[in-house]
Amino acid sequence: MTRPPNTLNDLISRRHTCRAFLPIPVARSTIESILEAAQRTPSWGNVQPWQVTIVSGDAADTFREAYTRFAQKNEPIAPDFEFPQSYEGVLKDRRRECGWRLYESVGVKKGDREGSARQTLENFRFFGAPHVAIITTHRCLGTYGAVDAGAYLANFILAAQDLGVASAPQAALASYPQFIRSHLGISDDRNVVAGISFGYEDTAHAANNFRTGRAPLDEVVTWID
Repeated sequence: MTRPPNTLNDLISRRHTCRAFLPIPVARSTIESILEAAQRTPSWGNVQPWQVTIVSGDAADTFREAYTRFAQKNEPIAPDFEFPQSYEGVLKDRRRECGWRLYESVGVKKGDREGSARQTLENFRFFGAPHVAIITTHRCLGTYGAVDAGAYLANFILAAQDLGVASAPQAALASYPQFIRSHLGISDDRNVVAGISFGYEDTAHAANNFRTGRAPLDEVVTWID
């Protein structure tokens, strides 16, 4: 059976994390269409705990400059949701492969700490994206609020893909939640889950010229009949 263009399978297959964007803003109407689609995300009890702060234009430039300076001067402050304590076994292998393929694409050699640090800071520059979305959830919901927000994030980036908008979901942007709350005026009763940098892809940039693989089903699925 031939699928029509932009079926869910097609969108999932074509989507990738964009790490270099063109300085071309996305129309407000297009962003609203993405948000309307993502708003249909299911949530526990239909509480829809996500709140989204969209930063664009001059505000995005101010935010990226301030966040980059802050990240350069400060060790990561405890995120609202604890980051992994370690990566072991196949998890470590997959993470390393992704990291080294990115570094190789942008000319960072193994052992080049200065180069890797420079590439890490691109997270806080939003990879040059004209827009960034900060996703937060109600603190009182704890982990389950983050689970719902994660589902929202997935639908956001797929809805963006459907409209020709590239994106980069970023846990790194949750490294300094108090800075984000202070800079963007987000209340203390909200936990920062992640950010999404988005805009139009710079297809000529080396950072966008590699793709990560996915584990085969027999590594992740257990069948019980």
